[in-house]
Amino acid sequence: MHTLTDSLALAWSLIAGADATLLRIVGLSLRVSATASVAGALLGLLLGTWLAVSRFPGQAALVWAVNTLLALPSVVAGLAVYLLLSRAGPLGSWGILFTPTAMVIAQSLLVVPLVAALSRRLVLDALREGGDQLRSLGATPLQTGALLLLHERRAALTIVLTAFGRAIAEVGAVMIVGGNIDGITRVMTTSIALETSKGDLPLALALGLVLLGVVGAINLAAAALQARSGLAREALA
Repeated sequence: MHTLTDSLALAWSLIAGADATLLRIVGLSLRVSATASVAGALLGLLLGTWLAVSRFPGQAALVWAVNTLLALPSVVAGLAVYLLLSRAGPLGSWGILFTPTAMVIAQSLLVVPLVAALSRRLVLDALREGGDQLRSLGATPLQTGALLLLHERRAALTIVLTAFGRAIAEVGAVMIVGGNIDGITRVMTTSIALETSKGDLPLALALGLVLLGVVGAINLAAAALQARSGLAREALA
């Protein structure tokens, strides 16, 4: 049994020594979450832009559903994907349950509502500033939304970074659909839970420190993008 001081020292040694197990887990986490963030962001940006510029029956209900799904528990998302991909499910023939692909799908399901809600608000705010000018030039609603989203690309990238932070810090969904299989589907969050339950605190602490570093870097990047976006608006004002 290690003391906290001993565990921290061993954790730093694992990080400094680029431990093979640590690197494998971190690498898989980054690949899964980056893929899920890109896929979820593409769908979310399209959905959010469409909800901002279109008017159709049931729109209010769809916006409500998207906003409600912001609070979707990760374990519920994991359960939904598990039921779809299990042997008895409609997509069971794909044979991808307990693989990184299943984990990407689960994390994407969590990312889409977040990106859609934030991008919808972003486009709505941009519409109030420059929507009339674009419409007067003959742009269709979707063209208007796409152009405004392109104009607000720094803010849109901030949304994507936020989605990545949501994905990489998630544990419930990937545990359910990935199975936490060593060397195959074991990512940082599931490894921390497992190693802590086993009493292997050095590895759990090392992974926790790396995860905090990744999330911290994401927040710094998002803050920098927001600052640059604010400076750009001031220069144009």
